[in-house]
Amino acid sequence: MQQLMDRFLRYVKIDTQSDPSSETTPSTEKQWDLAYKLVEELKEIGMIEVTIDDNAYIMATLPSNVDKEVPVIGFISHFDTTPDFSGTNVKPKIVENYDGGDVVLNLDKKIVLSPFYFDDLVQYQGQTLITTDGTTLLGADDKAGIAEIITAMEYLITHPEIEHGKIRVGFTPDEEIGRGAHKFDVEKFGAEWAYTMDGSQVGELEYENFNAASAKVIIKGTSVHPGYAKGKMVNAISIANEFVSILPPEETPQNTSGREGFFHVHSMKGEIEHAEFELIIRDHDEVQFQRRKKLLNDIVSNLNNTYGDCITMELKDQYFNMREKVEPVFHIVEIAKQAMESLGIDPIIKPIRGGTDGSQLSFKGLPCPNIFAGGHNFHGKYEYVPVESMQKAVEVIVKICELVGNRDF
Repeated sequence: MQQLMDRFLRYVKIDTQSDPSSETTPSTEKQWDLAYKLVEELKEIGMIEVTIDDNAYIMATLPSNVDKEVPVIGFISHFDTTPDFSGTNVKPKIVENYDGGDVVLNLDKKIVLSPFYFDDLVQYQGQTLITTDGTTLLGADDKAGIAEIITAMEYLITHPEIEHGKIRVGFTPDEEIGRGAHKFDVEKFGAEWAYTMDGSQVGELEYENFNAASAKVIIKGTSVHPGYAKGKMVNAISIANEFVSILPPEETPQNTSGREGFFHVHSMKGEIEHAEFELIIRDHDEVQFQRRKKLLNDIVSNLNNTYGDCITMELKDQYFNMREKVEPVFHIVEIAKQAMESLGIDPIIKPIRGGTDGSQLSFKGLPCPNIFAGGHNFHGKYEYVPVESMQKAVEVIVKICELVGNRDF
């Protein structure tokens, strides 16, 4: 466990924040800093066929140690962190034997991680937590996953008595800005299926995610002196507000859960002559997903009829629900479930209220359910991960490899 913790702490101290405004891959130069270190570490532990391409996609192989045909499987995580919150100068704090109460992250700024607000904390009493210092995110999303995969591979290398087939591992940039799988070479990876280690609490096993689209709405207005504006002014700000008010108020992130979808307006700016806003659409159900897109197009059409073709909208699909690609090969979920149960972990099978590299990879021909990495409160200053949860994730990876290596296909 100490080795796993030390590895994770090394990773989170390296800033790998991605940038959605960049057109390069990776989107930030600083992602290379960790990428190169991971390549060297994979070589040091004894992995073979360690490669990194021009876009910082890393792949490596653990050869099979069984003398029969076994499917090649993979494990994948991303090394970038979200642009939503600072990942610069991360100073992780270690809380040993957590007592179940408040954790003061930053005394000067009065930032407290409290079970009264984050009730998941209480289940980790007596364990070792790694938290932030209240000024940055932690980066367990998804450096915990990387640390777990490398630790599991090292364990298999040093314990050759555990039988397994050929294992491929992959580490990607830019997952947090939706591009983690865009340039992932599935054919080169060469696995029959894989697992992303990018979930949250112990037991999470996910093979469903949102269908996703984004929209940018631009409104052109006409500015006239307000004293003489009757019948002449077209106020772009007012039209933007009217557009947003038509969206169902109960279908927002703060009012939905489970498989319920939503509209989410996440940025807006404007003046009388020009206003624009951006929103995302999310829904697990394909029919409802299409309904949501139609509603946006209908609003644009109706408002243009009212105000004179002043609105343009760019609507783009982003990713789709991987359930469609995973269900035909459902044994890959069952193997992960069996691995957890054999380790005394209760599987929590539920839809992801978000996206994952596994979604895009599944549609590129690599079915890819998602497994817990152990962290909580991603993308902000209250992020934390119990070390024991990370250890459980390592054990699940090892057990999956063992189950596949001993299974008849």
